[in-house]
Amino acid sequence: MDEPGFSASGPFGGFGPDELLNCYATGVFPMGEARDDPRVFLVEPEQRGVIPLDGFRVPTRLRRTVRSDAFEVRVDTAFDAVLDACAAPAPGREDSWINAPIRRLYVELNARGHAHSVECWREDRLVGGLYGVTLGGAFFGESMFSRERDASKVALVHLVARLKKGGWRLLDAQFLTAHLSQFGAVETPQAAYLKLLKAARSQRPNTRALFEPMTGPEAVFYALQPTIQAS
Repeated sequence: MDEPGFSASGPFGGFGPDELLNCYATGVFPMGEARDDPRVFLVEPEQRGVIPLDGFRVPTRLRRTVRSDAFEVRVDTAFDAVLDACAAPAPGREDSWINAPIRRLYVELNARGHAHSVECWREDRLVGGLYGVTLGGAFFGESMFSRERDASKVALVHLVARLKKGGWRLLDAQFLTAHLSQFGAVETPQAAYLKLLKAARSQRPNTRALFEPMTGPEAVFYALQPTIQAS
């Protein structure tokens, strides 16, 4: 969900979470230039990274890892910690687009129930996870991190399982990366993406599905099932 390069369409400032949700609703999202740079920009890529929920793939070895319940998977128990871990320096990602203004906005979105974290824990240590924004039946993946092998991948499988079980229709990945392509991610022209987004926003998924306990075998099962139409 992270991409090292991006084109900014303009300066971002002077508004809060409500305005930010309106940006997502119109296919635009924020990024910072650097961790210590207070400026934030709105981004509207010509090609959008999307993980088709009905085309989600789980490599064989990863299926075994998820089924083994190697990690305890929790949702929204440490949102701030996940956000900070995604912003922390890591090999190949020494800097981050998650700066202080962005952090404040997403913490508030989480408090309002519009941003969520999927977390992998081992022996009460946070070892991986991801976070994103939900709006109607669309989930906008923002960033992920791992401190142990496969931790962020396990979080992604659990996220997809919960989204499909709950009736979400769109998983936005922002940019296509080699890492995400192994899960079936594709590039979609922005005009086509906006149609997908409009349809997804009209859905009313079962948000309880994000939080219900789910075993590893159940996560693999739901992640590979056809999507469920929300009522």
